[in-house]
Amino acid sequence: MRKFNIRKVLDGLTAVSAVASASSAAQQQQAGNRETEIQETLQSEHFQLCKTVRHGFPYQPSALAFDPVQKILAIGTQSGALRLFGRPGVECYCQHDSGAAVIQLQFLINEGALVSALADDTLHLWNLRQKRPAILHSLKFNRERITFCHLPFQSKWLYVGTERGNIHIVNVESFTLSGYVIMWNKAIELSSKSHPGPIVHISDNPMDEGKLLIGFESGTVVLWDLKSKKADYRYTHDEAIHSVAWHHEGKQFICSHSDGTLTIWNVKSPTKPFQTITPHGKQLKDGKKPEPCKPILKVEYKTTRAGEPFIILSGGLSYDTVGRRPCLTVMHGKSTAVLEMDYSIVDFLTLCETPYPNDFQEPYAVVVLLEKDLVLIDLAQNGYPIFENPYPLTIHESPVTCCEYFADCPVDLIPALYSVGARQKRQGYSKKEWPISGGNWGLITQSYPEIIITGHADGSIKFWDASAITLQVLYKLKTAKVFEKSRNKDDRPNTDIVDEDPYAIQIISWCPESRMLCIAGVSAHVIIYRFSKQEVTTEVIPMLEVRLLYEINDIETPDGEQVPPSSTPGTGSNPQSIVPQSHPSTSSSSSDGLRDNVPCLKVKNSPLKQSPGYQTELVIQLVWVSGEPPQQITSLAVNSAYGLVVFGNCNGIAMVDYLQKTVLLNLGTIELYGSNDPYRREPRSPRKTRQPSGAGLCDINEGTVVPEDRCKSPTSDVKDNSFSRSRSSSVTSIDKESREAISALHFCETFTRKADTSPSPCLWVGTTLGTVLVIVLNLPPGGEQRLLQPVIVSPSGTILRLKGAILRMAFLDTTGSLVPPAHEPWREYNVPEDKDEKEKAKKRRPVSVSPSSSQEISENQYAVICSEKQAKVISLPSQNCTYKQNITETSFVLRGDIVSLSNSICLACFCANGHIMTFSLPSLRPLLDVYYLPLTNMRIARTFCFTNNGQALYLVSPTEIQRLTYSQETCENLQEMLGELFTPVETPEAPNRGFFKGLFGGGAQSLDREELFGESASGKASRSLAQHIPGPGGIEGVKGAASGVVGELARARLALDERGQKLGELEEKTAAMLYSADSFSKHAHEMMLKYKDKKWYQF
Repeated sequence: MRKFNIRKVLDGLTAVSAVASASSAAQQQQAGNRETEIQETLQSEHFQLCKTVRHGFPYQPSALAFDPVQKILAIGTQSGALRLFGRPGVECYCQHDSGAAVIQLQFLINEGALVSALADDTLHLWNLRQKRPAILHSLKFNRERITFCHLPFQSKWLYVGTERGNIHIVNVESFTLSGYVIMWNKAIELSSKSHPGPIVHISDNPMDEGKLLIGFESGTVVLWDLKSKKADYRYTHDEAIHSVAWHHEGKQFICSHSDGTLTIWNVKSPTKPFQTITPHGKQLKDGKKPEPCKPILKVEYKTTRAGEPFIILSGGLSYDTVGRRPCLTVMHGKSTAVLEMDYSIVDFLTLCETPYPNDFQEPYAVVVLLEKDLVLIDLAQNGYPIFENPYPLTIHESPVTCCEYFADCPVDLIPALYSVGARQKRQGYSKKEWPISGGNWGLITQSYPEIIITGHADGSIKFWDASAITLQVLYKLKTAKVFEKSRNKDDRPNTDIVDEDPYAIQIISWCPESRMLCIAGVSAHVIIYRFSKQEVTTEVIPMLEVRLLYEINDIETPDGEQVPPSSTPGTGSNPQSIVPQSHPSTSSSSSDGLRDNVPCLKVKNSPLKQSPGYQTELVIQLVWVSGEPPQQITSLAVNSAYGLVVFGNCNGIAMVDYLQKTVLLNLGTIELYGSNDPYRREPRSPRKTRQPSGAGLCDINEGTVVPEDRCKSPTSDVKDNSFSRSRSSSVTSIDKESREAISALHFCETFTRKADTSPSPCLWVGTTLGTVLVIVLNLPPGGEQRLLQPVIVSPSGTILRLKGAILRMAFLDTTGSLVPPAHEPWREYNVPEDKDEKEKAKKRRPVSVSPSSSQEISENQYAVICSEKQAKVISLPSQNCTYKQNITETSFVLRGDIVSLSNSICLACFCANGHIMTFSLPSLRPLLDVYYLPLTNMRIARTFCFTNNGQALYLVSPTEIQRLTYSQETCENLQEMLGELFTPVETPEAPNRGFFKGLFGGGAQSLDREELFGESASGKASRSLAQHIPGPGGIEGVKGAASGVVGELARARLALDERGQKLGELEEKTAAMLYSADSFSKHAHEMMLKYKDKKWYQF
């Protein structure tokens, strides 16, 4: 994880010009109304940007490894990422700079190190003894492609097999090549006329380290004698080999083949296999060979002291099982269990009680790495149940379509969500503890609760506890259950406006204090939810239909600039500006004329049982109007104190009283202006002919229907894949470009007009043309009157203007503190209230935190408005622009949030050009400007969000959330908060050879590999074969890591005196590492000069 240097622009020219422009604006209006100067405490030194943690399933996994002593799991991916997992809560993410796919991982068992082999033919040694693992050494092969690696337990010599069929040997301490090479033409028989293919397997005989088993792809297996440098036995088979595994006694091995067979060989009988098995082949009666099956991609052979061995394999199903899901097969004695998986199997590993290959293995679990999941199977229980996975790997269960992040929530929220979520847990898991239990937790230095909410393509919403850089799912809500489901595609209603995922979540609006939740979905639907701990059955789901369509003839911009608006920003979700695909409707007109007054989805008409948690209060749907489909909702806001929800799209705005279940406001955007419309637009009647609709969450599907890669940028076929901007809501419908969409909504209690003497409830509306309009809300008294008297909504006539679409609005009091919208405290509404409670309810006032309401008129407020291009701070009620900051000229802001940090507040912005910026409030001084993301795609644009206390996140891949901080304090505490992967553990004792084996020469044979592979015996390897590269941390990093190992060992010695001898050996290795670090420093400058002008592919 890289830390970013901050350009302290506060002292630079940018700040000077910005403050100058801001102060001149302030001077202009000081004559009329002297504003009190607010003391701002935030300075540029309070800010620093760095990544904190990455959560979720590793995207496109490609390799798997496990340390059986440390109990740490490693997963490599196709993009060069490395994810390490210990006990629940201990996770780590690292990245290879090249971005090449990880093809294999090998732990140095119980040494706190890991070797990774990449598709660009590099090997890397990772030091895991530090909280943020770093590469100590790298080795780049120049002439050969790496296909397989093997590191024997407690050995420092790594065998590297290549595509040419050769084996090279690497010293993992110095990361240099030995002169000892096993050439393919020496390994195979001289009479063989063809090349045996790449190396697919290397392992040493468990009972004799001097014998190496080499598997070639073509079907040839060779047992190589390392001392005599010749082949002892050659085993030939006419089917290609995928994997090989030893029996622990070293007398037999098993091969898996491309025709779905397994062959078991006796080591000393190379002529034919001892046994051939086709696990999934149909046995034919007349003794013929079974029909060939799909390849068995991997096999493992694990023995137990008390019973039959386990043969575990992936693949090998018969070809006639079309549509069958991928399977893992467990053969134990006469029983064969076929375990179906949800996704294709990438790799699997059997977890065993011992790290020694020459002992009974005693397997207890299988880790199965799938394309989109990680499954652990308990081998010790009947039926092989799976373990309940404690890691947050289900973010992508359905593709994520939007995210919201809330730091510093009410403390009772997480326990409340956890208690209702606990009832949703599946049953039937293994009763044993999760077996991956290595590492230690970091210190918790952040005590505030954090919640992440993710909205998904299937209409589900997940609440996550994200406190203290961890992530745990709390509760899942399925919003689609209020709608009738179509059983098949033919059965679907012809009112659909999206081809797939009609329930996908677009925007989430949540009030943590009152627990009111409101969502907007892709089918132009809005659902309001209340939180309850009681189960209820709703006889009839309350429903409203809103007819929202308004069109205009032409548009004339007041200043003559033709700037078409973006018509798809959202507020509760992220403002996004994209080119959606057009989905033509399933039928443009029916026999009875144009489709009219029908919603896109059908609400269930049967009673709905609602479990404790979020329960449907009201469903609102926009309807078709004269053959024109409803346009997608672009902004949404809910207020619990007022009992109102408001939403808008490119046609207009609608406000609903969800307590009285009535529509209060339904206006086209132009009607909001009244006679003050600066664009001089005139309404026109709806078109008679339909054009294809501006499609459903196309930015979710993003121009592709491949389900697993929903979140590609619509410009992904453009060469540089950079984030492109289109301001049209539909590719085909040009007239929609000129529509002014509602892009931001904010309920508040403030001054609505210049002449106001006291603040009152109102709604501020922002549009894509940069206009802010204010709507006055006249609310009846609380209690029963609130349900009987109507809410009166009226325009105030107040209009403010900014450049670019409005993204976010907030309000400050005279001291510069944030004035949050009014809210009601949460109460259980499903329990009948007694008389005392009813009296209290009548008197209950909404919690409005505005201090202004009780203060004199000389005390004013400030409105903070952020658009795609600029930010303004406007004094209220005078409506003078006090401060102004042009955020970006050439790009546009994707997300802007007003957040609290260090007992103060600031404006945080994320731009489409990858910059993250923060500005002080109210003066809008630049405090931070960092070029963070060189490539911004649609997924990042839709999911990026800032929250309080310097926290932010975005969806970095379709399956992973990346969290980052822009707070200097959090960056400094991060090291303490991160968990430790390596803990000093004693290596288990080697298996006892027994008296007779010692007497008659049985048991494991050891080998002095140093004598064989060292420079004195084998000479130096060819320099052009591979090139050594010191770790990117530089020489100091190597020294620091090595001295860290010394410190770790010193602590371990105090704790475990009996390991004295082994510790002495390790300290010698550490000293050797320090010595090698010094020797690197002498050559570093020469290497830099030699390679500085070369490209990576010229090395």
